Amino acid sequence: MNIQSLTRYQQKAILIFGITVIYLLVVAWLDFLQGPDWWDETDFWSSSLTFSDDLFPSLEELRSYHSLNTPLPFIIFGSLEYLFGGGIFAGRLLNLVLSISIVLMIGWPTKAKKGRALLCVIGLFLCPYFLWLSGRLYTEMISCIWVLLGMLAYVRDRHILSGLAFVLAIASRQYMLAFPAAIATYEFFSVASAYQKGESVEVQQHRRWIIPAIASLSILGWVLLFQGLAPESAIPGKAPEVQQSVWALTPGGAMNFLSFVGTYIVIPEFILFPPKNPIQTFHRNKKKWLAIAVGLLIFCLIFPPLIEGNGNVVKIAELLPFFWMQVALYYGLALLACIRFSKPDLLFWMVVFNALIMMKALPWDRYVLPLVVTFWYLKSVNYKGMSDAGMQDEEELTESDWQPT
Repeated sequence: MNIQSLTRYQQKAILIFGITVIYLLVVAWLDFLQGPDWWDETDFWSSSLTFSDDLFPSLEELRSYHSLNTPLPFIIFGSLEYLFGGGIFAGRLLNLVLSISIVLMIGWPTKAKKGRALLCVIGLFLCPYFLWLSGRLYTEMISCIWVLLGMLAYVRDRHILSGLAFVLAIASRQYMLAFPAAIATYEFFSVASAYQKGESVEVQQHRRWIIPAIASLSILGWVLLFQGLAPESAIPGKAPEVQQSVWALTPGGAMNFLSFVGTYIVIPEFILFPPKNPIQTFHRNKKKWLAIAVGLLIFCLIFPPLIEGNGNVVKIAELLPFFWMQVALYYGLALLACIRFSKPDLLFWMVVFNALIMMKALPWDRYVLPLVVTFWYLKSVNYKGMSDAGMQDEEELTESDWQPT
């Protein structure tokens, strides 16, 4: 069946039917959101109870809860407990609703999307952590919804709203800093390039990088509040070694993250949106791709990927009998990401900043989820700041194409 040939009514019917069936199965699989605490849910619920005595947390509560995560999700979960009771169920239900909202924002068919939306939802579901965490008391859905709202406002030129959403995203998880920082960098270089070419630059164009830059700086407020990267009481025994010192870095963690990008973004995109002329594309880019491969290999030899970590890719690597085979796996997947995002567009900077931040984290492919959500949203609307790095030739949308139908 060619999705492109379906009418929008048919696409909407397929989407509604599909997500109804999928989410009913998810809810049933999760014991109708009433199952016992799973893994980090125990600690996250304990942190949420810190904020369940009233609606407005005190500074002491903000400094002393026992989690490495910035506190907005726990404040929201605690407020639900304060208002309605019901225990962990209310927070799980909220995450389920947010998950469905994300799917609709990415997958709702419009005239501008031209049939891409349903394929992008499939791509989103191919990242197992999306559905896996949709009905659990984790912080990902709240972080992802703020990032997605920030991106939606950004592509519609609502930059103040976008900045506020990114501030709330960072308040939900420190790693979300990567997204406003990437936008600020991309837009700054766009303005700088215009100046270099002698083009006139309107004052409003500077808002496109200044506002996300300000949003990025909101991370400093949390650093000052915590006197570090996370509440001091949560660091002993919980934080990986690299997070116990502000200046510690594990560059090999960037290789791990790039391999996760290759696994959960590049390969699904290649399957769902195969390149039209792959042989011609290879010949056109082979020198560039060879240079990328050599540069990445040198980096990999100096800073090999971290072997210890969590997640599916790590588990697959652990099945390989020799260290060099594990490194080769990470290198191959990371190379796919580097080739796919080799053009310095918006997504290039998002991958770069996420990879840099992951030098401060334990390797876990779950952390790629916000980037997966962002990627498939931008893919669904065919955002003009998102190139296909020579892999495909798709028309760019004009500003009028952003209007919903």
